[in-house]
Amino acid sequence: MITVSNVALQFGKRVLFQEVNLKFTPGNCYGVIGANGAGKSTFIKILSGETDATKGDISFGKDERLSVLRQDHFEFDEYSVLETVLRGHEQLLKIREEKDALYMKEDFTEADGVRAAELEEHFAHMDGWNAESNAAILLSGLGIKEFMHQKLMKDLSGKEKVKVLLAQALFGQPDNLLLDEPTNDLDLESVSWLEKYLSEFENTVLVVSHDRHFLDAVCTHVVDIDFGKIDMFAGNYSFWYESGQLALRQQQAQNKKAEEKKKELLEFIARFSANVAKSKQTTSRKKMIEKLNIEEIKPSSRKYPGIVFTMEREAGNNILSVENLSKKETDGKYLFKDLTFNVETNDKIVFLSRDQRAITAFFEIINGHITPDSGTYEWGQTITSSYLPIDNTEFFETDLNLLDWLAQYSNDTHEVYLRGFLGKMLFSGEEVYKKANVLSGGEKMRCMIARMMLKNANVLILDSPTNHLDIESIQAFNNRLIQYKGNVLLSSHDHEFIHTVCNRVIELTPKGIINKPMEFDDYISDPKIAEQREKMYS
Repeated sequence: MITVSNVALQFGKRVLFQEVNLKFTPGNCYGVIGANGAGKSTFIKILSGETDATKGDISFGKDERLSVLRQDHFEFDEYSVLETVLRGHEQLLKIREEKDALYMKEDFTEADGVRAAELEEHFAHMDGWNAESNAAILLSGLGIKEFMHQKLMKDLSGKEKVKVLLAQALFGQPDNLLLDEPTNDLDLESVSWLEKYLSEFENTVLVVSHDRHFLDAVCTHVVDIDFGKIDMFAGNYSFWYESGQLALRQQQAQNKKAEEKKKELLEFIARFSANVAKSKQTTSRKKMIEKLNIEEIKPSSRKYPGIVFTMEREAGNNILSVENLSKKETDGKYLFKDLTFNVETNDKIVFLSRDQRAITAFFEIINGHITPDSGTYEWGQTITSSYLPIDNTEFFETDLNLLDWLAQYSNDTHEVYLRGFLGKMLFSGEEVYKKANVLSGGEKMRCMIARMMLKNANVLILDSPTNHLDIESIQAFNNRLIQYKGNVLLSSHDHEFIHTVCNRVIELTPKGIINKPMEFDDYISDPKIAEQREKMYS
């Protein structure tokens, strides 16, 4: 249990939040949300003791252990993978080290024997004798194979380190668990494993994430940081978002009577409760709506970008044909091989691969930026495409202000016209004179989306479009792509984005292609496809 009493944080004149009084209890998972810069990660650091609050207190239940997902990927470089996980339980580690030191003594005394017996009792109580096997189970669940467990951390890739540090945070069933963006750099299989693990976790969890499907799968409550306050709401992210949107519509409908508003809210709660009961992600501890008071449902003060994709012309029957396309790495290994398929009318395709470089290479090829090692592709004559690359660095290596930056991609360079697009992306007033080379990652992505909107394309190609975006921008982007009438070719690690937008799955492998006109959830849950995937990567 974590108790937050009258906590405030202020930097100079800027108040992030104040008068925060909350209690986080066992059996619940709290999703911490808020716009970029609202203070989500800082709040987690205050709870962990890494950052001091301006005022207020944080307290834990008696003898409770706190575990935090570490962000320093180099801290354990000289330790083995397995030892790194074990170091997540400092108390167990200290007992093990003291116990081993006693047994190494040449002049082992009677007092040493008494102390060793005490330590053995504590060690057994903490399940110390099964510590290595428990750590190995966590690692394997996250996709770190057994042959890697004795490797040094410095020999792992960045994504592999993320998984080991996550296993470290989970190790030993901590009483209180703090996870800041735990799904970053995780593949979809690992995210699914983590969803199941946290849904069954019986202690207290706080998690910061931009992944809406993940928040829906694990959270019993939403902790919203907004306008200097931190408020807690029963329910997962979707309930928080949909109820806030409903309350906003009600607020805007001034002529609606109070009785009608109350009836509509109660019907919404009933529908959501029924959906939770039927959900694949639901668990016995998710009683999130049972005690909800309708007075708790309030409009969100969030600002959502106004993303609008229009098509200058509809696409004809010929969209994209790919024939025997292959691309190798510099060492001669195939990223993908012998891709042959056609994009059909109304296709919205998610491209998958266990190697993100394969998808990026494919997108770069069909956009004419690099050449394949073999094979061909051909766009239809009616097609106009707009591409959002995974790396947009080169677009912002300029000191142009945002108006002039966007004018490079527009036939109409009038300030009022360009301000309209930048305004939709939440750049208002003097912000349009910011230099392009000083923008944050999220601001750059919003500029790239504005650039795409100018093209009025009938095919959108999106390589990891949710990278760097806050949850509000992701939600707005997602909603617009659902409504978009053209074709979409995308890659993403955002489950909700894929599931709600795409109607076809194409997986690129070193041994060929898996091509299925089906919804994403059906694809990843089909045992026959899972078997086929393993063969294609083996």
